[in-house]
Amino acid sequence: MRKTLFYAFLMLAVTSCTIFKPSIMLRTGRNYEFTTPPSTPQYQYKLAANDFIQFRIFSNDGFKLIDLSNFTTSVGGAGAIRLQYLVEFDGTIKLPTIGRTPIAGMTLREAELMLEEVYSEYYNKPFVMLKVDNRRVIIFPGGGGNAKVVNLVNDNTTLLEALALAGGISTGKAKRIKLIRGDRTDPQVFLIDLSTIEGMKQANMVIQANDIIYVEPVLKVVSTILAELNPVISLFTSLLFIVSIFQLSK
Repeated sequence: MRKTLFYAFLMLAVTSCTIFKPSIMLRTGRNYEFTTPPSTPQYQYKLAANDFIQFRIFSNDGFKLIDLSNFTTSVGGAGAIRLQYLVEFDGTIKLPTIGRTPIAGMTLREAELMLEEVYSEYYNKPFVMLKVDNRRVIIFPGGGGNAKVVNLVNDNTTLLEALALAGGISTGKAKRIKLIRGDRTDPQVFLIDLSTIEGMKQANMVIQANDIIYVEPVLKVVSTILAELNPVISLFTSLLFIVSIFQLSK
């Protein structure tokens, strides 16, 4: 019986080692150096790899875009070319006539002005319009099973707005929000604290396409311990019951 009890307690000890190791995703090391959030909030969306862009170009400063006689717009009328292209992994976009052109890192306005200048060699007073069609982010708001993929409708959606679109932070740690951005093999990781009013400046960061927003969940110690120990206690109780019956049968 002593051996049985010894092995039972040994099993209990080994299993209990995992109690305080919750299923926290995207962990960083103890001395991990987080990327410093910009001191000046970025208020404009910047184009990035994998953005799917709606590209329109008009001649004559977009004169055909507006029908002055009827006060209506003509988004696909004469004098307009309407195309959609992908910003590739190297930050370039392949466009008719001008070929591959670097565009990642620019705001929509900067990209439009740049393309108007480039196309001025081929068009009379070109008027360029750009729109990103596929911007989305992944948000883990801190509660189990509540992760969401959020499509960004507005060009300049902030971190706070994205969290609101995901339903807010219910049980997560507002002081430990990770914003993961860029190449998944070597990403930028921002650690943001929204538990204070001072953190509102960081909350105004404009979300980029394919960002991951991870709110660290709150560890529920009591429920976690009970959930982990319950099967072990049940096994231990069963062993004691079997041993008791075995001894009584002698």
